[in-house]
Amino acid sequence: MSYDDERTGKRRDLGQVAIEYLGFIPVLILVALAGVQIGLIAYTAQQAGTAARAGARAASLQESAQTGCQNAISGFLADGTNCGEAYGDDAVTVTATVDIPSIVPGWDFGTAQKTATMPLDH
Repeated sequence: MSYDDERTGKRRDLGQVAIEYLGFIPVLILVALAGVQIGLIAYTAQQAGTAARAGARAASLQESAQTGCQNAISGFLADGTNCGEAYGDDAVTVTATVDIPSIVPGWDFGTAQKTATMPLDH
């Protein structure tokens, strides 16, 4: 809806700002989703490091590295966690691989992988 301003003689469009704002909302939502996803990727990488250290600590005490890994991280990441262990002469190395969750269905961001080594407790 528009009308002529009698004082200035200029034509004004009512609601133009609202329409422009509505057109910009999808861009704002996309930027927000990207920010949350980047944060989730960083958090998953940090949790993979925690899982690797906990798994290596458990394996050095002759316990299950997989159980140590899964018990050390957030519950929603634990199901997608896999820990492999490799024993050396006097140390154990555990590699934790954690699936990176996606907030957008259908997008796959792969896994976060971290390694930790602990001396064996004899």
